[in-house]
Amino acid sequence: MEIEVVRIGQRIVRDDRVTTHVALVARAFGASKIFMTEVNPEIRDTIEKINKTWGGKFLVEFIDSWRSIVKMKKEEKFKIVHLTMYGESINAAQKELENEEKLLIVVGAEKVPREIYELSDYNVGVGSQPHSEISALAVLLDRIQRGEQFKADFSGGTRKIIPTKKGKNVLVNETRD
Repeated sequence: MEIEVVRIGQRIVRDDRVTTHVALVARAFGASKIFMTEVNPEIRDTIEKINKTWGGKFLVEFIDSWRSIVKMKKEEKFKIVHLTMYGESINAAQKELENEEKLLIVVGAEKVPREIYELSDYNVGVGSQPHSEISALAVLLDRIQRGEQFKADFSGGTRKIIPTKKGKNVLVNETRD
């Protein structure tokens, strides 16, 4: 499954950390790319440093218009999934989403334009209570990939966490793969 994410909007300064975490979750949970509008360029630098240290090739692309990306991805046969508290329950949408080959997941910051609801193939809600877009993205990505994303190889980094029951075990490879 090919997964990309688009972040729509950002409340300046206030959302730098949230947007960075949306990108980190997208990266760690199996997406290959995030498109961002209205963001602090330091976010891309942060993600590039994460890739160098922990491996992987996750991409950050700054865009002027979310509409053009959504429309382009629709032409490329991506299904558009808008994460919203007001959408169809993830429990109802999960099976269908698991069978899609290409997904573009839309994660809003402030109130998203009504148009995104109409352009989306799926408007999906994770729970029925207020929550963060970061947690919603993590739950969605985990559900539709059934945990398989955690088997991915993030090659090329200088560090790798070795799962252990107690303590920390980090493999350090200063020469990089």
